[in-house]
Amino acid sequence: MNGDGTTALVGVASLAQQLGSTRPPVLLDVRWVVGAPALVEDYLAAHIPGAQFVDLDTDLADPPGARGRHPLPDPDRLQATLRSFGVDDGSAVVVYDGDSSVAAARAWWVLRWAGLTDVGVLDGGFAAWTRAGGQVEAGRSVAERTGSITVRPGSLPSLEAQDVPELASAGRLIDVRAPQRFRGEVEPIDPVAGHIPGARNLPTADLVSASGAFLPPKILASRFASAGLAPQDPPVGVYCGSGVTAAQMMLAMHEAGIQAVLYPGSWSEWISDPTRGVATGPQ
Repeated sequence: MNGDGTTALVGVASLAQQLGSTRPPVLLDVRWVVGAPALVEDYLAAHIPGAQFVDLDTDLADPPGARGRHPLPDPDRLQATLRSFGVDDGSAVVVYDGDSSVAAARAWWVLRWAGLTDVGVLDGGFAAWTRAGGQVEAGRSVAERTGSITVRPGSLPSLEAQDVPELASAGRLIDVRAPQRFRGEVEPIDPVAGHIPGARNLPTADLVSASGAFLPPKILASRFASAGLAPQDPPVGVYCGSGVTAAQMMLAMHEAGIQAVLYPGSWSEWISDPTRGVATGPQ
């Protein structure tokens, strides 16, 4: 599905075909809403048959702290979690969320950071599946066996706070939050408003359709070209509030062939050190 320049997005028909094969992928339900309790009740009411529930806040992140609101998960704990889902080193995995792939993209990125290479995202999520008349089931699905994956943290590169200023000064740091948050006019979540000095704003809302599906790759590439980003360029750094929405941008850039590196700590880590600069306004 990816790792070789091909798409990471999976359509409903393709997923249905994969689930009916002799070697179906491990299917993970990552429905999530920022600041809300885990959506396990939604999952228990209806999910794609065979999907296992993943709690983004606890399974795909460590507790909030100086490393941000969603720091990368402890590798040993992540390994135990993935093994409980039946994941092996060579497993194919498909993840989905409600519709927009924000949470699913976080799962996609973390699993690839952990060393998995065959990870797909159901484009349009559970909403696309149900609109197409896909079957659902209730209750909790569990893995038939324990997996044997060995997590290899750092299999995808990531940025630390000390790496960020150089990218920002080169104009290659992208802030994907809404423009009003970037400018520091409002801040509904973090204690400090504004953005990392030198960052440029490119909101993820411009990259998905009203249904939550990603825009076609050619349109994505055109949007990125308008922002001065091209596949042949050096990698850009990408951040948001806590490294979740930025993963959605990472997935969009992957689809368009743009080289990018995630800053997992993002704004919530950056402002944990008062000596780090804060900018407001459009630039």
